[in-house]
Amino acid sequence: MPKSIDRNQLHTLIANGDAPILVEALPEKYYAEGHLPGAKHLPLDQVKEKAAEIAPDKSAAITVYCASDTCQNSHQAAAAFETLGYTNVTVYAGGKKDWREAGFKLETD
Repeated sequence: MPKSIDRNQLHTLIANGDAPILVEALPEKYYAEGHLPGAKHLPLDQVKEKAAEIAPDKSAAITVYCASDTCQNSHQAAAAFETLGYTNVTVYAGGKKDWREAGFKLETD
């Protein structure tokens, strides 16, 4: 079961330049509309095929998120990373909704 990370912990890591590999587990259109700073796009149904491209090091810190605390994509994608042998995976369960509610900005490409 992946550990969770909260907004303040994640924001501090990003601000200090210690950001984990951030993975948004939503379809492309939602990623394009805005994502957490530096996040990579990896839809839930592509984790098995593309995890190694995003995170070649299985001990790297990875944080997976999706839309909000009611969205389960992040939990399922994090579990998929763990099944593939990744050892340092966390879930930011609040996702983009929680991030925006704190007044933090999303990036667009």
